Amino acid sequence: MFLGPPGAGKGTQAVELTRKLGVPQLSTGDLLRAAVAEGSELGRAADGHMRAGRLVPDELVLEILRDRLRRPDAARGYVLDGFPRTLAQAVALDAIARPDVVVFFELDPRELLLRLTGRRICPSCGSIYNVVSNPPRTPEHCDRDGSPLLQRPDDRPEAVEVRLRVYAELTVPLLEHYRSLGLLRTLDASGTPAAVAERLRRLLDEPASGAASPRAAESL
Repeated sequence: MFLGPPGAGKGTQAVELTRKLGVPQLSTGDLLRAAVAEGSELGRAADGHMRAGRLVPDELVLEILRDRLRRPDAARGYVLDGFPRTLAQAVALDAIARPDVVVFFELDPRELLLRLTGRRICPSCGSIYNVVSNPPRTPEHCDRDGSPLLQRPDDRPEAVEVRLRVYAELTVPLLEHYRSLGLLRTLDASGTPAAVAERLRRLLDEPASGAASPRAAESL
C-alpha cells in the first residue's frame, strides 16, 4: 500500500513497481470509473452517487475493491495507491485484505507545494507540464502546439495549502494505525523518480520495523 500526500509521486512509483512485479495497480478512482464503464450493478450504484455530486460511500467503494481483488491478475499481489484515506476506511479494509507493507511517501511540505502549484496544462492537447520537474521548452507554452498553458484552480497556492492541510489531518491517524500493526515504512520521496525508485527497492527489501515517522504530515 502506498500512502502520501498529492504530489509525492505515489502514482509514478506504483506504475513502475507493478510493471516490474507483474501485478495490478489499484486506485479507487480508477476502480470506480472502471465499474461505471462496465455497467455492473456496483458501478451503477456508484454512478448514481457520482452524478449527484456525492461521495461514494465507503461500503460501496470497499465492495468494488473486494470484487476487483477476486480477479485472477490480483492473485499474486497488487499495489493499492492512495487508499485508504481515512482511519475508518483502513479499519474496514483490514477485514478484507490487510496489506503486507505500507509505504508512506514523505516529502517536505515546501517541495510538495512547489510540485503542485507548478503543474500546467495545455488546453488544446491536454499535455501536462510542471515548471519545477518537467518544464516546457518555452516557458508557459506547450511544446506540441505552442498554446499558452493554464493552471487549474485547485493547483493555485491557496487551494493547494487547503488540500494538504486536510490531507495531513486525515493521514496522521492512518500512519499511527499501520505503525501499531508493524506495517509502516517511510520513504524519502524527494529527488528524481529514478532515485526514489531505488530507495523504494531498498526499503521493500528490508524487514518491517514499524518505526516510521509522520513528521512531514504533521508539519503541513
